[in-house]
Amino acid sequence: MSKATTLANSSKSSGPMTDEEITRAALADPDAQPLTKEDLARMKRVPRAKIIRQALDLTQEEFATRYRIPLGTLRDWEQGRSEPDLTAMAYLLVIGTEPDVVARALAEERVAGRLNAYAAQKTQPGGPA
Repeated sequence: MSKATTLANSSKSSGPMTDEEITRAALADPDAQPLTKEDLARMKRVPRAKIIRQALDLTQEEFATRYRIPLGTLRDWEQGRSEPDLTAMAYLLVIGTEPDVVARALAEERVAGRLNAYAAQKTQPGGPA
């Protein structure tokens, strides 16, 4: 659709386009045609883990370390060799929604775990004094 046609059409309407007008305009645009079954079959799905990792601007190593995911597992997910189970998918959803909260919680848990391990050693005979 040319600019002149678009401007002419927009000057005719007095408000927002209806759903029918939107559908008709979209179908008339040769660059925005619906995907066919063949298109979908040849397209490669990008794994969610990779999208989240790239959005956070982290390398695989950084992402795996920060969120305690084995590096090999992350690589398998990203390369399509395996898919996350439901628990891992839920974890990825939380990371994608609140990455800083997850990283902070894991960091705090790591510190608490070290303190607990140190305290347990202190109570054992021969532990640190």
